[in-house]
Amino acid sequence: MRIGITCYPTYGGSGIVATELGLELAARGHEIHFITYANPIRLGSGSEGVRYHEVEVSNYPLFQYPPYCLALASRMAEVAERHQLDLLHVHYAIPHSVSALLAKQMMSRKRRLPVVTTLHGTDITLVGAEASFFAITRFSIEQSDGVTAVSEYLARRTAEFFEVEKPVRVIRNFVNCSVYRPGPKARGQKVLLHVSNFRPVKRALDCIRILREVRREVSAELWMVGDGPDRSAAEKLSEELGLTEHVKFLGKQDQVFRLMPQAHVLLMPSEHEAFGLAALEAMACGVVPVATDCGGVAELITPGVHGYLERVGDVEGQARRVVRLLSDVFHYEQMALAARARAESRFDAQLVIPEYEHYYRELLE
Repeated sequence: MRIGITCYPTYGGSGIVATELGLELAARGHEIHFITYANPIRLGSGSEGVRYHEVEVSNYPLFQYPPYCLALASRMAEVAERHQLDLLHVHYAIPHSVSALLAKQMMSRKRRLPVVTTLHGTDITLVGAEASFFAITRFSIEQSDGVTAVSEYLARRTAEFFEVEKPVRVIRNFVNCSVYRPGPKARGQKVLLHVSNFRPVKRALDCIRILREVRREVSAELWMVGDGPDRSAAEKLSEELGLTEHVKFLGKQDQVFRLMPQAHVLLMPSEHEAFGLAALEAMACGVVPVATDCGGVAELITPGVHGYLERVGDVEGQARRVVRLLSDVFHYEQMALAARARAESRFDAQLVIPEYEHYYRELLE
C-alpha cells in the first residue's frame, strides 16, 4: 500500500507513534509518505520505503496567522495525486483530520482517497473539548472513513463526550521489542528517568519533588529527557531544592532506546495519559514504571506486577514505591522481568502493526 501519514513532528507521543508506525509499515514493504511542516523527530534520513514532503506555509502580510490547515490540505492532495496514495492516515484530530478531509474532496473527481484518523488523547480531552473546537472535532471524527484510538479509555471518552455514532477501533500503542530491550544499567547512583514534552499535564515538577523524597533514603539521580514549557520551572525547582547536581536535563533525544535501558525506574506522574507510551517503551527495556492512575494507563500496567500506579499529585506515595524498588533487588528484578514480558506479549510491533494493515484493507475494500 501507498500511505500518507501526517502528524505533529515535535517531541510528543502522537508524533512518535505516527513516525514509528510509518517506519514499521515501510519495513513490511509499504510505501510511506510523511506530510508535515518539519521532519518528524524520530525519522532518520535514508529510511528505505519512506519519503518526506514538507508543508510550506505562506507568510503573506494579509494573514495575521499563517493558514497552515489550507497549506497542509493542498500538499496532501498534491502528494496523493503525484504518488497515487491509497489512503491518508492522520494522527491527532485537530487540524490534521480536517485538512485530510479537504484533500479528500479535492481528489474526489479523480478517485476515492480514504482518511483514517487516530486519536491520541489531548486532541479529545483538551483541545477538542474547548468550545471553539468541539464542533469541528466532532465533524472530523464523523466524516473520517476510519477512526482509531490508542486505548479503550480514549474510545469510550470519545463516544461519550462527542456523542458520535462513528465506530472507533481500538489499536493500542506499540513498541519494537527488538530495538527497545534491556541493557546494562548506569553505574554509580540509581537512575530515575522522566521522558515527556514538559507540558503542564505531564507534571514534570513532581519528578523533582519525588527525587527529593527518594534521596532521603536512597542515593539516586534524575534524568529529564525532552523539552517544553515547564522545563525552566523544573530547572528552577531543582535549584531551590538543592538538587542541581543530581538532576540532568538531557533535552530532546531522538534515540531514546539507547538511553532508556540505563535507567532503573521511569517516573510518569502525569495528570492525564490516554495510554502512556513512555511507560511502554521503558517496560520493554526492563525499566519499572511508577506512574499515576489516570486515563488508559491501567490498560498497560497492572499495579504491583508490571509497575505501580498512584494518585495524581501524590508525590510521597510515588516516592515510597521508588524507594522500595531501589532497596529490594529481588523485588525489582521480578517486576522488571514482568514489565518486559508484558511489552513482548501484548504490545510488540509485530503484534500491533498487522492490526493497522487489516484496518486499512477493510477501508480500501
